[in-house]
Amino acid sequence: MSKPKIGIILSTTREGRLAAKVADWLLEIVAARKHLAFELVDLRDYPLPFFDEPKSPLWEPAKNNVAQRWTRKVESFDGYVFVTAEYNFGIPAVLKNAIDYVAHVFARKPAAYVGYGGVGAARAIEQLRLINIAQRMAPLNSAVHIGGADFVDVLLHGKSLAEKPHLVPSVNAMLDELAWWTQALMQARAADAPALLRTARGA
Repeated sequence: MSKPKIGIILSTTREGRLAAKVADWLLEIVAARKHLAFELVDLRDYPLPFFDEPKSPLWEPAKNNVAQRWTRKVESFDGYVFVTAEYNFGIPAVLKNAIDYVAHVFARKPAAYVGYGGVGAARAIEQLRLINIAQRMAPLNSAVHIGGADFVDVLLHGKSLAEKPHLVPSVNAMLDELAWWTQALMQARAADAPALLRTARGA
């Protein structure tokens, strides 16, 4: 079986976002995970319009060129880490819009979370878990919450997340769980593939 591919999705696009610093910190940690292949996916590289397709992607592929490119990228991964802020007790609108274009593609794959904000984006991550359940994903219990003094230090006082070693155990716990679920669901999808092919052929 090939090395599982994990997409780290940056869920905000605004100027001055903290997401890039969080992603850089996370990439340094995941580099030690040689059994998984990680790739950063920045929503800035996929400037999607507000969802305006004539039909749901469940029934018809998107006509928008950026949406088609976004779909192919999301399809290429076996699992995902959402790096998300919390806007007004919820997830960033740009993330929800991007999910709506490819909701079907995430099915039967695991989702992990790294959140930052006053309460570590706890409420945004809970919303994401509910959305991901509707997508037939496997949302993980383990998550990383960068909140309180840690968030303020990085946002306002110029501190680096590398100066916050107490956060690393939660990252490793999340990655351990993500690795297990990614492998398990890859095997399950592979086992289902022949049956799905027969169904598609009308056998």
